[in-house]
Amino acid sequence: MKHSNIEKIVKKIFLNFNLKKKHAEICAKYLVKAELVGAPSHGLARLKMYCERIKKKTINPNAKIKIKKISNSITHIDGNNCIGFIAADIGIKIAIKNAKKTGIGIVAIKNSGHYGLSSFYAEQAAKKNLIVWCFTNAPPAIAPYGSKKSLFGTNPICFGTPTGNKVPFILDTSVSVINRGKIRVAAKLRKKIPPGVALDKYGKPTIDAKEALKGVQLPIAGFRGSGLAWMVDIISGVLTGANHGGKVKDPFEDFTGPQNVGHLFLVLKPNLFVGKNYYKRIKENIKIIKKLPKVKGVKEILYPGEGMNARYKRNLKKGIFIQKNILEEIKKLNVVR
Repeated sequence: MKHSNIEKIVKKIFLNFNLKKKHAEICAKYLVKAELVGAPSHGLARLKMYCERIKKKTINPNAKIKIKKISNSITHIDGNNCIGFIAADIGIKIAIKNAKKTGIGIVAIKNSGHYGLSSFYAEQAAKKNLIVWCFTNAPPAIAPYGSKKSLFGTNPICFGTPTGNKVPFILDTSVSVINRGKIRVAAKLRKKIPPGVALDKYGKPTIDAKEALKGVQLPIAGFRGSGLAWMVDIISGVLTGANHGGKVKDPFEDFTGPQNVGHLFLVLKPNLFVGKNYYKRIKENIKIIKKLPKVKGVKEILYPGEGMNARYKRNLKKGIFIQKNILEEIKKLNVVR
């Protein structure tokens, strides 16, 4: 299906659920873009969830977002339980603006929700010739090292930088072996998940996606991944005023109240320390790595962001494939509120 057509349908659905026109456009754009970059776990599979949360009043479709200026570089945003896309979109644009003026922009956000792929926001900053870090916390999925109970979210860490080329360097990774969205999609499609990804509720390894959702996900690199998840929980939750310590609500299953997710954006000018030499140095860095000897079957060593960009261009031309069950959900949402 052509991406522009599906974007119009998704926008209409959000309008039917009382979002403002501008906010509906932002949400539709980000959901469809997730499909275009090859991340359906963060795309249309989540549309029904957002609508359910609006319907059950755990997302505020007419949120009055509060923006508090702390200094010329630092801003604190209260999302008033809006869809995460909206608070994050406002936040990254303020961080970019502040960084352009002062050299650094920091925006902390509380009372938000799931904001899709962190790369959406990092890309905006990198394409404005800025370096960026994005952090956000998530519902319990990972057990702290030494515990058998999940508490940390998959808590993604994202970094972006301009490269002097058209394609920025964008690393967007969760601290779990795979993100929770992929497990949800696998469960919905009745597919298995890879081994070494999760444990069931009894603490035994499982490849059953539904059992994995009842159990715990495994962090990358053992106790190191657990430590990274903890770090992001502090940065995104403790620091911002959002929920933390396992209190972020599951957007698909817990409708007892708003999620109160936290985000933090740190944006800075690349010339702060090495002046205009930054672009020469980043190009040199990439060139060195791309020239390394390659293992059999590898045509080119790609830096993070190149693969995503290639998928985006390919899907922009050929259109978006939507799973039958997701298409049915969209049709129902487009007809009935």
